[in-house]
Amino acid sequence: MARLVTIAVTIFLLFSALLLLVIGEQRTAWIAIAILGTSFSVFVFSIYSVTSRMQKELVIIADYLKNLENVDKIDYKTHFFTREFEEINQNLIKVLNSAKKREEIKQRYNAKLKLKNRQRGDMISAIAHEFRNPIASIMGYSQTLQEDPDIPKPLQEKFLTKIYNNGNKIEALLSRLILWNKFESGEATLHKSTFDLYSLSEEVKRSIEEKYKGRKIILEGKSCRVEADRTLIDVVLKNLIENALKYSKEEITVTVYDGLVSVSDKGVGIGAKDMNNVTKKFYRSGTHNWDNSMGLGLSIVKTILSMHQSQLEISSEIDVGSTFSFKI
Repeated sequence: MARLVTIAVTIFLLFSALLLLVIGEQRTAWIAIAILGTSFSVFVFSIYSVTSRMQKELVIIADYLKNLENVDKIDYKTHFFTREFEEINQNLIKVLNSAKKREEIKQRYNAKLKLKNRQRGDMISAIAHEFRNPIASIMGYSQTLQEDPDIPKPLQEKFLTKIYNNGNKIEALLSRLILWNKFESGEATLHKSTFDLYSLSEEVKRSIEEKYKGRKIILEGKSCRVEADRTLIDVVLKNLIENALKYSKEEITVTVYDGLVSVSDKGVGIGAKDMNNVTKKFYRSGTHNWDNSMGLGLSIVKTILSMHQSQLEISSEIDVGSTFSFKI
């Protein structure tokens, strides 16, 4: 603006001198100079007004660019004097919206990453907790057998049985982790077939009774054919029955009628604050009366039933028992 004024004043002085030289009559010359001065003044004022408005628009854009990370949106209404500034404004809005969208995606990703890290930490903690006891038992019994070769034969067989049982427990835990990982990665798929749900329950009952010597499992119901993934329903039945045996010293009852399966025990029961959490991954109760192992058993059951458009129903009362039911 200063340069523009300097140029205008210089041109005005030059033309004024030229008018004084060309026009002989002084009065006419001064009138011409006055008209010329007024014209230049109007021109300079117009240019000043335009540049002032452009300067304000530049300040607005500069402020937004300066505070781009802290601006939620461009909420002012304005009509820019020049097409170039209008285009800059539109591009700025696009850049801002794109930046905010990327920031939201980044925040969602960070939230998911934090959740995954927390779950991974919970999983490692749960695995360490669950594997510690059987591994310690195996090492203890093995060390005793190694250090004392004169242990009586019946006691040796007892120790070897303990080692074998704890090895089976570790294998079962690993199988559960592998199955959970398949569900998490989306690799697990249904392979449906038609089979007798009651017959499958009988097979599971015999298998578990061999594992839990001296425990009584009562199976009631009648034959019923269903269409489902037999292998996964086998996993559901085993998880529910073993869960019932774990938290009940008395017999448990399994009933199968028209695709409805219920597993009832007379165990410690589940508290109200644990009821909504027992099927969550890696959930562990803070109380001693109910502890969901690694927190995967019932979570796996829930996932398998969900794949079959079914759900796990739980009813329980402290020191009375619990019933886990589902329908295929």
